[in-house]
Amino acid sequence: MTSSSQRYDRLSEFFEHQGLLSSAAEVHGLLTGMVAGGASVTGDEWLLLLSDLINEGQPFSSEVKDQVKELAGEACASLRDPDLGFQLLLPGDHEPLYERLQALTAWVQSFLVGFGVNQTNLAGLSADLREAIDDMVEIAKLEIEVEDDEEAERAYFEIMEYLRISSMLCFNELGQDGNGECKTNKTLH
Repeated sequence: MTSSSQRYDRLSEFFEHQGLLSSAAEVHGLLTGMVAGGASVTGDEWLLLLSDLINEGQPFSSEVKDQVKELAGEACASLRDPDLGFQLLLPGDHEPLYERLQALTAWVQSFLVGFGVNQTNLAGLSADLREAIDDMVEIAKLEIEVEDDEEAERAYFEIMEYLRISSMLCFNELGQDGNGECKTNKTLH
């Protein structure tokens, strides 16, 4: 089985080779935000929006379509995992902390874009979810100046875990139907 960091590296290289300007963290964050916010990832309509967001509106190659469909399906499945198996797709621990923080910031910024596709009015959300989204907005603004020490590593993992839990909270409130399945009947606007 491919480790998360190997998968991140492989996908980043694949997207770069395909001419996409987005990293694996950005694509995964965007897809996770879309799914967690209740956007449908069935059919092909959502691919048009995704191409607008990460491919300057140009159609995806069949290879990219297959890859983003697989990623969206995995995000949906892991968000509804009763064992809380959802993980952010980020560089591995072997990478410098600065690079991991850059990817983490890009992931949360992209999540917020994907989430905002269907959720533009936060007034109807639970207080916990509104607070989580507000926190994500603040995390997305982080200035990346860190000392590569144990305290900074601990802070990184705490932020990553908070984003993981917050993503699942969003999905549990907005992204699934009554059967715990990903919503598939919403139209993206």
